[in-house]
Amino acid sequence: MRSFIKTTVVAAASAFACLAPLTAQADEVNVAFFLEWATPNLIAKTTGAYADSMGVDVNWVDFTTGTAMTEAMLAGDIDISYSQGLAPFVTAIQQGAPLKMIGIAVVYEANDCFVRNGLGIDGSNASELEGKTVAVPLNTMADFAFRSYMTHYGVDISTMNIVDQAPPDGAKSLADGAVDMACLFGGIASAAGAEVGTPIMSSAEKVDAGIGSFDVISVTEKFATENPELVQAFMEATAEANESFKGTNEEYAMLAEASGMNVDATKTQVTGFIIPTVADQINNFFNEGGLAASASASLGLVFSDSSDGSSIEKTLDGSFLD
Repeated sequence: MRSFIKTTVVAAASAFACLAPLTAQADEVNVAFFLEWATPNLIAKTTGAYADSMGVDVNWVDFTTGTAMTEAMLAGDIDISYSQGLAPFVTAIQQGAPLKMIGIAVVYEANDCFVRNGLGIDGSNASELEGKTVAVPLNTMADFAFRSYMTHYGVDISTMNIVDQAPPDGAKSLADGAVDMACLFGGIASAAGAEVGTPIMSSAEKVDAGIGSFDVISVTEKFATENPELVQAFMEATAEANESFKGTNEEYAMLAEASGMNVDATKTQVTGFIIPTVADQINNFFNEGGLAASASASLGLVFSDSSDGSSIEKTLDGSFLD
């Protein structure tokens, strides 16, 4: 099939060479990432392996939420987002954003929602959260976790005062007593939340309830169409970085510096990460009816009553994994 496609493209290019000039490859790539999110590929960012593999300057820009990543991509400021939450990706494409999911960055335990200590609220009496105030970074995986927990416990979120706050702000609001619960992600924000609150659901309870998360690698359709070689090189550099990570003290020190955390927090966070291999992504996420499509569709049902699974599948492109 690839041979046929290649032959067809070459023939078409020859036929229209005089009519349409070739698009020049970009001379730099802007990549979004998260601080406090120590994915192993940040080592390749630090060593310059991405720039070496892609042959162009790679500019890394940190963001606090996946929705902010989307806005920057739509504005033309970001070409590739690394570890964008599945929820903000799905929300964006439901709104017509020209984005594509090209890989899975990391699989991890669902983000925690911390109930302020002293309220006496846990899973056994979660209904008492009705009428309370909660800080949630809307349309993120923390938002998805929040809605999943509340659905599991039968809590009517329409009765709650939901405040849209990025994790650092939500953690501060929880500490200040301005909110009764805060849903957070990121090592520092989550650690701050744990100092003054308790997760509404334990790790074991999340597993039993089937509540989990994964982040994606997304790209604008325009950039992928005009620069397929750069996208391919980015994915190859990512795979190499993930495969070469051994968890040495030197690697953790580099990750800690790159992610803005201390070494102990970095080790704890990475221990909870599952980095899917290229084969795993192809066979389990981007295969027909795979996890990428099914999870995206389920998120659509949470965030929009008019979710269309077929339209979601059109935004999934695992071809750059090959």
